[in-house]
Amino acid sequence: MAANRGRGRMAGEKAKDFKGTIRQLLRYMGIYKIALAIVAVFAVASTVFNVVGPKILGNATTELFNGLIAKLSGTGSIDFGKIGRILLILMGIYLLCAIFSFVQGLLMTEMSQKMCFRMRKDISEKINRMPLSYFEKNAVGDVLSRITNDVDTLGQTFNQSITQLITSVCTLIGILVMMLTISPLMTLFTILILPVSMVFVMGIVKKSQKYFIAQQNYLGKIDGQIEETFSGHDVVKAFNREEAELAEFRKTNGVLYESAWKSQFLSGLMMPIMNFVSNLGYVAVAVSGAMLAAAGTIEIGDIVAFVQYVKRFTQPITQMAQVSNLLQSMAAAAERIFIFLNEEEEAQTVENPVSADVIKGDVSFDHVQFGYTPDKVIIHDFNSEIKAGQMVAIVGPTGAGKTTMIKLLMRFYDVNAGCIRLNGHPVGAFDRNDLRRGFGMVLQDTWLFKGTIMENIRYGRLDASDEEVIRAAKLARADKFIRSLPGGYQMEINEEASNISQGQKQLLTIARAILADNPIMILDEATSSVDTRTEHLIQAAMDTLLKGRTSFVIAHRLSTIRNADLILVMKDGDIVEQGTHKQLLEQGGFYAGLYNAQFAQ
Repeated sequence: MAANRGRGRMAGEKAKDFKGTIRQLLRYMGIYKIALAIVAVFAVASTVFNVVGPKILGNATTELFNGLIAKLSGTGSIDFGKIGRILLILMGIYLLCAIFSFVQGLLMTEMSQKMCFRMRKDISEKINRMPLSYFEKNAVGDVLSRITNDVDTLGQTFNQSITQLITSVCTLIGILVMMLTISPLMTLFTILILPVSMVFVMGIVKKSQKYFIAQQNYLGKIDGQIEETFSGHDVVKAFNREEAELAEFRKTNGVLYESAWKSQFLSGLMMPIMNFVSNLGYVAVAVSGAMLAAAGTIEIGDIVAFVQYVKRFTQPITQMAQVSNLLQSMAAAAERIFIFLNEEEEAQTVENPVSADVIKGDVSFDHVQFGYTPDKVIIHDFNSEIKAGQMVAIVGPTGAGKTTMIKLLMRFYDVNAGCIRLNGHPVGAFDRNDLRRGFGMVLQDTWLFKGTIMENIRYGRLDASDEEVIRAAKLARADKFIRSLPGGYQMEINEEASNISQGQKQLLTIARAILADNPIMILDEATSSVDTRTEHLIQAAMDTLLKGRTSFVIAHRLSTIRNADLILVMKDGDIVEQGTHKQLLEQGGFYAGLYNAQFAQ
């Protein structure tokens, strides 16, 4: 479904190689190891101070209780000065705990965002080094989701999970130690509750996980259905498919409802069950504590502190169960990112490269052989010599392989055998960026970005002055319509470029190519979706663009290439004929059949 292409990783998805992905993530984070160590120290310190608090508060309670008993028995009074000093120490400890927690949160947020920044940068740079074949085999939305959804998921879950994991482990160990210092017997009663808590927590998590995954999957499906239905609402109405679409929506919505309420209900059971288990712990502590206090083994303040520890004891267990889900989500996102970053790249540079300045327009194909796969050769033995300034047309039915020739010329793919040369130098002797600097392109699918018309034309040569941009627009026959628009050259083109017509878009891309002034031009004829008057305007602009340049024109309307210096006729991926328009008509072969069929009355 087209609407779902960019959705990327769904929540709840698990990494296929969890351990391997975590190891790779740790290696990637190597440059942040000092910052991560500082975060760990601050998190541990914050947790330690937080755990010690109840014990100190228990001392204050003991002092108050003993003083009250002494006052009632007439043997003494409450020492408020000592109690005040204990409370001041407690306030200092909690203040330090808050400061450490704030600093570790600040450092962790900064580190996770730096990692996200670096990952987006690495993915963006990786895209530019990837071969074209990768993007022809993989959906663009899937690649985009890695730089958006997956990086965001990784950053958020990394920020939450690492500190929470450190805090939960330290809290659990710290509480256990503090309870042992108060009473090993009461600690034993509390620990016996631990397996019960873990069984309940893990059972609920395991049971609810499949419903959460189903909920996320069907959220994606229902979003896709809504997007598709409303984007093609006129088609739905034209074919009277409203009821069918509604029935499909009700079905998906029903599954979403079932999975959503079950997942929410089960996750909602977590707190009541944990509260019930905790209350059992309180009962055990109250009974055993009363017995120990009656025997004079522990103080009343120790019981108060112990109750506080019991109350906190199950919290880190719940948090660690939640962290396990976060880690799975983080690993799944990281795995997709690293899979992309580890994809094979095309070599960008060569030793002793030839300068792009030598590209003047001479092109030769010397026994070129090519196939997208070794067992399927589609160009068997192509030879041709093109001189600077000549126009070469590539014609043939849809799927004949016309675009393949262009991809070989610009080295999006390398030939299997033979050689393509530019001014006597093999295309493989140039750095890829330098090679492609010699080519300009005007495609059938126009590409304009959100920005002013001036900025869109200047994209052809970023250092061009306003005067040079306007001159290029005039040569492209675009100046007149630009000045008629509100704002003229400063008019903002929206994201879909829907505020200008198809023909106007094409004239702007031609102006951009004129400004770039490349020695070799590649044109995918773009007049099939415009009216006759606009077609003549675009054709005139193209004639200006091609003047004095070597050009390769992928032709759909054969009337536009009658004056071509060389016509390459392709069929089933191979070149079956080549020559001038007149020569090919005289041969009476495949080209003559195409031409006559197109212009038959």
